[in-house]
Amino acid sequence: MHKSLRIAAATAACVLAGGALYGAGAATADQRTANSTHEPYNIGQLVKDIDTYYGTTADSNGVYQASPDSPYAKDLARLDADAKRYINRAARKALHRGEKPAVVFDIDDTLLLSLDYEKKTNYTYNGTTWAEYVAKADRPAVFGSPELVRYAESKGVEVFYNSGLKESQRSAAVENLKKIGVDVNLDADHMFLKDAANPPSYLGDCATPGTWNCTTVQYKGGTREHIEDDLGYEIIANFGDQYSDLDGGYADRTYKLPNPTYFVS
Repeated sequence: MHKSLRIAAATAACVLAGGALYGAGAATADQRTANSTHEPYNIGQLVKDIDTYYGTTADSNGVYQASPDSPYAKDLARLDADAKRYINRAARKALHRGEKPAVVFDIDDTLLLSLDYEKKTNYTYNGTTWAEYVAKADRPAVFGSPELVRYAESKGVEVFYNSGLKESQRSAAVENLKKIGVDVNLDADHMFLKDAANPPSYLGDCATPGTWNCTTVQYKGGTREHIEDDLGYEIIANFGDQYSDLDGGYADRTYKLPNPTYFVS
């Protein structure tokens, strides 16, 4: 990944807990770390609000799950319904014009939910424990996302993945995606992961063999540029749980999925 500044966007997370919907490129909460002389939002109350938003409960195996009746699930359902209507229209128009329509999905907390990891680590990131968690390949689906991937494919849209996961985590990501019913274009030509040892030339000077200095926006925006300019696709929609998944252009429309548990710049 990954993901830093975990509890940082406290105010934005509180807005999420109130059930704010993200979609169609509209950012309804500004995910930045607070820089205020006023007393910050109480972290204990923030965690309670996050639990309420997800409807967080531990299953019989002690794994924290989101509730299908939660505000989080309802926000996702509204977003998915809007996205399907848009994809249907945009795909028909693009195909009529002789274009090759495509959609791009982030993976972590866009397709695979990491709530159990966040809850058990108290919303802090550790590279070792995160790698162990990913390697288990047992994360549940983000509600509605597998169906959205399959829907896009059914409309003649090419599906790509643009993730902050490492190249070394590819097999685990593929295995996990197959488990949740995302078995669409999981080959290396469609799933772009961070490869610091052998970065693609289209990322330019920010990534050279053995040295990775790309920001998330540079990496993800550069990858979408490659999909459009080099591979010849028209990206009609880009999906992610972070604003940095969506910034940088090269997508006709962006969909911001809710995630109050961390912020990636």
